[in-house]
Amino acid sequence: MKISTIICSGLIALTVCVARADVGDAAVNTFAEIYEKLDSVQWGGKNIAVAIESLENLSPHAHLAATDDRIILVWRDSIVGNFAQPRDGDWMGYGKITTALIDKMRDRDDSLAAMSMDEIYERAFDALMQGIDESGKYIPKKNLLTNYDNRILTSVGISGWRDERGNFRVGSVIGGSPADAAGINQHDLIDMINGKNVRDMTDAELNAVFQGLNSGTAKLHLLTPSGNRSVVLRRATIVLTDADIIFRPIDKGGILEIIVNNVSDNAVNIVNEALSKYQNATGIILDLRAASGVDAKSATKLAGLFLGAKPVMRVSQTAGEDVEYVPGGNAATDAMLVVLMSNTTRGTPEAIASSIYENNRGVLVGTPTAGSARIATRIDLSNGGALELLNKSIKSGAGIDLDARGVFPIVCLSNIRSNRQQNAFFVNVINNDFNIQDFNKNKNVDVAAVRRGCPMFSSGDDEDMMASAVATKILTDKVIYNRLIAE
Repeated sequence: MKISTIICSGLIALTVCVARADVGDAAVNTFAEIYEKLDSVQWGGKNIAVAIESLENLSPHAHLAATDDRIILVWRDSIVGNFAQPRDGDWMGYGKITTALIDKMRDRDDSLAAMSMDEIYERAFDALMQGIDESGKYIPKKNLLTNYDNRILTSVGISGWRDERGNFRVGSVIGGSPADAAGINQHDLIDMINGKNVRDMTDAELNAVFQGLNSGTAKLHLLTPSGNRSVVLRRATIVLTDADIIFRPIDKGGILEIIVNNVSDNAVNIVNEALSKYQNATGIILDLRAASGVDAKSATKLAGLFLGAKPVMRVSQTAGEDVEYVPGGNAATDAMLVVLMSNTTRGTPEAIASSIYENNRGVLVGTPTAGSARIATRIDLSNGGALELLNKSIKSGAGIDLDARGVFPIVCLSNIRSNRQQNAFFVNVINNDFNIQDFNKNKNVDVAAVRRGCPMFSSGDDEDMMASAVATKILTDKVIYNRLIAE
């Protein structure tokens, strides 16, 4: 397979601003533009029929079929819409049919009728995008351009209210938050949290789950238009900046903790400045546990601060050609490095963790990453909106698929649950009695079995305590560090 190489150095990240969809005739124009622009990216391997049929997810009573000649809407057992297929490239024709289909569903579904036209069309844009790519989405401006005057130190990124049945209805999701990364959407209902009915919880209990005083986790049961599901969210730092820096002085140096929230050019600048300021750091903790990102160039530059000019990732294009991403320039530090990761490490941060592992540059500590390693194609719309299509999968620099697989830790934190086990781990390490299995080298590993063996944390308190203790121990003992690197 041919591999193209991209050198990433000093490039400016693209900022995409989006706006809420207009209604009425403007919606026709927006749908037409969406179809036309998706056609330019080859529909992520799908076609316009798949996109239109995905609109049936707006209501459980609807079924859509797009044949070579007709577009048919069946409501329960009756045909209520029957349109002739527009000619190829007649995007406006498709836009008019799409809005007509939505109007017919709205006339027959009370839950759709109760929504504003804004809400219906935003739901339709999302359904259409997810028909093309399950991770694709349309994000209205109001969700991304909200101004936060204060730092939200620990939050899952959800706001909302109780409905008439006592369930919690999601009103908005903060972009880049754990809730956003887990695919929680506006209007989803949360009926159970940690096995307890939401209607039996007080407002104070709800607030403690969503915005607690630590980075704990919560298991949420969701009722969504596409079905019911459970997700585990880790409360994480949601800040205006894309990375936080903490320096802890120790004898003859210190430990520099870099907490990455979003992998972007801004995060690269913050980390680069910190590495320059704290050159006396003898150890670095790169915390990617709540990190996300879809920009390969920013991720390559961030990894390059620790690796120098070594391959970070390969991106599989629709046409089948792999593009290799390599940082430009030298590494900014050679200090000992521990990378913290978790099931909410997703996207390009998974490639960063993998590149550090493949180049023997640091020790991976935590639990397996999400295995959601994709690159976004962003498409601007003339209404001020934008589409995000995650249609490019990420491989490691050595060519191992990371999407649907993830990256596995060398030290599994969830297997160290008590002070006794923590001490046993330290004793074993000091005595060179290493009980470590490296699953990253096995391309045919049973991913589900590894995840069962190193499960996600159910308590954020345990995770934070273990992460800090283990990372500090590794970074303050070169014998342990070198032994783990050698593994």
